[in-house]
Amino acid sequence: MSQEAELIAAMTPLIADLAEDGRGAVALAGSRGKGWADAQSDYDFRVYADAYRGPDIRETPQWHRFEAARRAWASKGVRMDGVWMRSYAGVRRDLAAWIAGTPVPKEFEWTIWGYQLPTDLYNQHIVHDPDGELAVWQSQLAIYPESLRAAILRHYRGILAYWADDGHYASKVTRRDLVFLVGLSGKLANAILQVVFALNRVYFPGDGWNLQMAANLPLKPERFISRMEAILAPGQDPDTWVRQRQNIIAMVADLEALIAAVDGQDDQAGSKEGRNHPIDPISPIVAEEKLS
Repeated sequence: MSQEAELIAAMTPLIADLAEDGRGAVALAGSRGKGWADAQSDYDFRVYADAYRGPDIRETPQWHRFEAARRAWASKGVRMDGVWMRSYAGVRRDLAAWIAGTPVPKEFEWTIWGYQLPTDLYNQHIVHDPDGELAVWQSQLAIYPESLRAAILRHYRGILAYWADDGHYASKVTRRDLVFLVGLSGKLANAILQVVFALNRVYFPGDGWNLQMAANLPLKPERFISRMEAILAPGQDPDTWVRQRQNIIAMVADLEALIAAVDGQDDQAGSKEGRNHPIDPISPIVAEEKLS
């Protein structure tokens, strides 16, 4: 038995027992769930239940047993990023919204561009699913929802079209407003990747392995990976920020041409006329605690 298999076998009953009835569903997520783990990857466990032991779970015997086991594995060099305890009801509610085309991005300190629920559920490795709930969620996501695709494309194309045609961006480049430019380039890189993954009907991977996973997508602008790397690491010469802006604008134009070719439709979300109105937000951001 491999070390990973031993870890899962040892930790699963302890994690499941954090549920109030001791029947929590357990899954392995993150890079290991996606199949993209390397030597730097830790273990991200999820547990799902109607309710958890308490009132303060960290004071329960079940939590102490879990923590003792986690520390024992850590002493062997196995890093485990705690466990994220989620309610069935909360996941059902959010998943229904995502599938209906109303994404519910959640903001956590450990994620840069928001937690992506469909990615997490679709890719997680189910370890223990006593009621079959996790399997149902994955079956619901087996086919990429067209309503979700349309919502993501509309939202992020609007962002890209706005900034590609915004005079303030050019002014910031001229002034070399570095904090602004670094923040905006990251935002636009994320928007580009969101569009590319949605165009391919592939769930956006979140913060990790974006370019590596994008390399395997069939629908993307020419030389996409090398061009994105040039955008993200533009250099330090005097023309750095001018070149970065030009590269972003060119990428947006090529992406729009590709979408028009693929979908055969002219989406006006980022048109000049549309700029007289606020970009429709995907949804409010809801804060939630990650227990570790």
